[in-house]
Parts: sequence; C-alpha cells; structure tokens
Amino acid sequence: MNKNLPFTSQTKMADVIHMDYRLIPIIGRFGIDYGFSNKTVFEVCKQHDINVWFFLAIINSYHNHKYFPEKQLQNFNVQLIIHYLSRTHAYYLNSKVPDIEGCIEEMKKQSTDANFQNVNLLSNFFEQYKVELKKHLDKEDYVVFPYVISLEQALESKQIDAELIQRVKEQPIEEYERSHENMEVKLSDLKNLIIRHLPPVLCKDSCQKLLTELFRLEADLENHSRIEDNVLIPKVKLLEQKILDASGTK
Repeated sequence: MNKNLPFTSQTKMADVIHMDYRLIPIIGRFGIDYGFSNKTVFEVCKQHDINVWFFLAIINSYHNHKYFPEKQLQNFNVQLIIHYLSRTHAYYLNSKVPDIEGCIEEMKKQSTDANFQNVNLLSNFFEQYKVELKKHLDKEDYVVFPYVISLEQALESKQIDAELIQRVKEQPIEEYERSHENMEVKLSDLKNLIIRHLPPVLCKDSCQKLLTELFRLEADLENHSRIEDNVLIPKVKLLEQKILDASGTK
C-alpha cells in the first residue's frame, strides 16, 4: 500500500476515524452519519450517493499534508468541488466560530477585573476576524461559485451568452485570485496575541481550549485554501479559456 494513501475504498469507515480523529468533521461535511458497522468506505459512499474517489482524495490529502493529488482533483466536475467547499464554509460559520466564541465567553466569565480588559480585547479582535471571514466566505458562496458553475453549464449546454463572455473578459477568476485574502494571517495574529502578549489568566483551561480550537481552524483553512488555490482556480481558468475559444474571442 502507498504509505501516502492509508485510506482506500476497501478501508473500513470506522477505521478511518480511529486512524485520524481529525477527519470527523471532514466526513461530516459529506453528510455521512455514524453507525458504520463494518462497512467499507466504498459501501458507505455508495449508500450516501457520494463519489468515493473524490471522498478518498479529500480525506487522504487532509490526513497527509504532503499528499495532494492536484491533477486527480481537477478531473472532478466543478459542482462536486464547489459543493464540498460550500459545506466547509457552513462548518466554519455554524460550528467552528461558535465554538471559539464559547471559549472566549468562558474566559470572560472566569477572568478577574484586572484581566477582563485583556480578554475583552481578545474578544473584539475575534469579532473583527469573524466579520471578515463571513464576508470572504459569502463572496465565494454568492458571487464566485455561481459564476464558476455558470461556466461549466454553458460549456455543457453549448449555450454561451454575451453576458457571460463579457464577465469572463472583465472579471476573470484572476481578479478574485488577486483579492483572495489570506485569512490564515489574521488567525495567526490572534494566536500570537494570546501566546505572546496576553497576561497570565486564571482561566487557563479555557485559554488552552481556545488556542487548540484556533490551531484546528487554522489547519482546516490551510487545507481548504489548497483546494481553492491549486484545484478550483486553475480549473476555472481552463473553463474561461474554453468559453473564449468557443465564442471566437480572445
């Protein structure tokens, strides 16, 4: 077995979680529930109407950061990739952000008068980050992703209207790529604020839990960005070129 690919279609789904608990939220994004019994990855994916090869590419690349099958992932259709990315966005906003806010609220409750101002500063910093994160993800969900899907649908139907051609010329994916904010940088700033500058607090358990959640979110965002930057954007550039070629424009 390829050491970079511990998970295959014949791996027991329960063993996937035992081997790497970090994959629990990844599996959840595919809409897979627990109670796997002895079913293999192939059997569970078939039961939930999931493309098993896409599922394996995602969990293997998440499990081993050195493994990233760009070419294989680029072979999947755009809607499949975007569906996964959108589910990931929902996970961030509906699960991870509230978890982190909960940790900060616990720190507020447990902090002394001397520390409350520092914890409140931390809370305000994360609130600003949350607003920017939501703005970034909303732009992808409501502007970028629909545009990308329209490219694929136009090519499949061979009905390419003038409005879409104009959009490709004036607002290609390169424009988005240049403005693709690196949310990990601000998250790193937040971690450093705690690690380097936050005075000692009495609520050490809550602070440690907060740091752990921030590191987990950062790692997840890095994997998410790899898919967007190395799979989705190059694939969209090819679709845009096909649109221009099919319309006889440059």
